[in-house]
Amino acid sequence: MTSPASPSETRALIIERLVGDSGEAAQVIGVGRGMAERALPLLQKALAAELGAPVTVDLQVVEVARVPEARSRAGDAFALTIVSSPASADAMTLVMDAHAVAVMVSALFGGDPDQPVAPIERDLSQIEADVATIVFQEVAAALNGSGKRSLELRLPVPKATSGGEARRRVLRDGAAVRIVFGVSTPTDTGTITVMIPQRVLLSTRGATARTEEGEASEFDWRARFSEEVMRSTVRLEATMPLARLTLGDLAAFEPGQVIELEENAQLNARLSARDKTLFVCEFGKLGQNYTVRISHPHDAGQDFIDGLMPG
Repeated sequence: MTSPASPSETRALIIERLVGDSGEAAQVIGVGRGMAERALPLLQKALAAELGAPVTVDLQVVEVARVPEARSRAGDAFALTIVSSPASADAMTLVMDAHAVAVMVSALFGGDPDQPVAPIERDLSQIEADVATIVFQEVAAALNGSGKRSLELRLPVPKATSGGEARRRVLRDGAAVRIVFGVSTPTDTGTITVMIPQRVLLSTRGATARTEEGEASEFDWRARFSEEVMRSTVRLEATMPLARLTLGDLAAFEPGQVIELEENAQLNARLSARDKTLFVCEFGKLGQNYTVRISHPHDAGQDFIDGLMPG
């Protein structure tokens, strides 16, 4: 494995490994929907030319999800392939359920579109997997795009897998946008699920802003830390300093003894989380409740210097 070429790429890789590179849900869904809607007419035309039979393609769902969920709604029999790009070994994961495979096989081999297709309730045959590969190729090509906005997928797509191999395939976890296309004839409907990791989508579809020097902007950093991290709960503790005492004074403490506070102790309360001081605050009282009002961010350097001075 080669190392990233620059410090900014190294930092991006570490952050993605820790929390998963992701953006605001509404923004990611908007980018994914725009991409899917632009690809829809291209996909409809490509499948009609490839299959030689009328098959309707529609956009059913665009939502945020996790990559391993790609197979969660596909049932026991499905086809799967993973397409790589220069930016990621799993730039796109495609899953076609058994209903969609049956519709495509029937259309390709001249089945009557007005007659129901026999459902597939077993592992896919080699021919069925080959048909799924053809469809995956058209889906990936339609979504790939061109120019600066291209996903730069390595096409043609790898051969589709099915059965135990597809079910055992390990999918790297991470935030993704889930796009579901419906493929149907007058009597049958199936789905094709596309998972694109948000780390790929954000870097290629302009969902984040970058400075000219390649450093992450404030907007970029906000997008990187996913909603799961930003909404995590932490326990805050507010402490107020006591007067400086000697070890002898501490040894002489007795139950019930009143300890005198420093004159400005109320103005130097520290607000911390997980043993890390965040702000310097002022203790107060509002009605029956005690309060802390933030005065300024904690300066660890200045705090260290103050600690060196004799008390």
